[in-house]
Amino acid sequence: MDYFERPAGGERAILVHLELKQHGQDEDLHEFELLAASADVQVLSIVTGSRQRPDARLYAGSGKVAEIALLVAELEAEVVLFNHALSPAQERNLERELKCRVLDRTGLILDIFAQRARTHEGKLQVELAQLDHLSSRLVRGWTHLERQKGGIGLRGPGETQLETDRRLLRIRIENLKERLEKVRQTRAQGRAARQKAGMPTVSLVGYTNAGKSTLFNRLAGADVYADDRLFATLDPTLRRLNLAGIGPMVLADTVGFVRHLPHQLVDAFRATLEETAQADLLLHVVDAASADRDIHLQAVQAVLQEVGATAPVLLVYNKIDALDERAPRIDCDDQGRPQAVWISARDDVGMNELLLAMQACLATPWEWLWLDLPPQLARLRSRLYSLGVVEEEISNDAGGCRVQVRIQTPDLAQWLAREGLTRADVVVDLDPAAA
Repeated sequence: MDYFERPAGGERAILVHLELKQHGQDEDLHEFELLAASADVQVLSIVTGSRQRPDARLYAGSGKVAEIALLVAELEAEVVLFNHALSPAQERNLERELKCRVLDRTGLILDIFAQRARTHEGKLQVELAQLDHLSSRLVRGWTHLERQKGGIGLRGPGETQLETDRRLLRIRIENLKERLEKVRQTRAQGRAARQKAGMPTVSLVGYTNAGKSTLFNRLAGADVYADDRLFATLDPTLRRLNLAGIGPMVLADTVGFVRHLPHQLVDAFRATLEETAQADLLLHVVDAASADRDIHLQAVQAVLQEVGATAPVLLVYNKIDALDERAPRIDCDDQGRPQAVWISARDDVGMNELLLAMQACLATPWEWLWLDLPPQLARLRSRLYSLGVVEEEISNDAGGCRVQVRIQTPDLAQWLAREGLTRADVVVDLDPAAA
């Protein structure tokens, strides 16, 4: 059905950007243009304006929509892109008035992701996000196909074409979720094996086009696709490498974030983003030359919070070659712990400083301990097993057990704190040979 097809790239488009004073609208027009360029859109014109609040029916108001309609007819535009989140009703009403397809910011980002996905997992995740977005917009295409009938042999509730398609969509969505759950389980098993072997995971995160893939290639000696455009790479990539002073580790490159990242994408990519949530260290790559550097920092932190990432963060200010001060350096806190590193991944500047900072952040002591766990701490026992840190277990007659664990000191403190315990409550001085 042509009515449901989304732009595949190269289409003639008009961009619409409105400043909403009352709602504190902070969408960036320049970023919207970059998103359009990343989707290979031919921008014919940019329509701007301001309103106190969105119009309930058309978002932009009847006067502005009439202006856009004239441009659509004059320039023969194929699609109108709004730098805002439109409701299904607003999107449907705008298409009726403009006589062409209308796509909001979420739909545009989904379209870019669909173009960039290459791996089987990435395609599954994008399809799930697209179907979730489409499910609320089916009504526009099927209002003319009513299939409920009466009469002899046809009595009963029947089913409309719309209901049929929604049912089929639900089936497909559930199928995709099941397949992605298997991906999540496979990734969890891999993480547990790495934790048991004492192999740390370092994950690259950051705003899209901050230079994560370039840095990944520099550190891992890989050839991941990198380009100066938003969402140039989408599929997650993992590489094993040896870091001086640390030993073997896993480096993960993840999808870039953006302001107001659609929730459909966050949910769909949760299996991938768990690599970020469970990492031992996050390298937060920041475009040091960007005028919106602080805004980008906040956007990434919001997504990290949404996926439950609690790992230590090392800020990596990239692209210092575009700054007046181009000297690489390490910024430390009062205790001498690295907080930020200034580098240029493209020019191979500051890599030694970055490696030194990573060594300091990952040099966390591991402990071999025996824990005395009564029956009421069964939840803590299960958590230790899920982390893959239990080496041995000895049951006792009281229904509890003693477990030997190999665990990093901060992790142990974290999990004990969740149970309202201290080390003295569970750690016992027990010789493993005498156990």
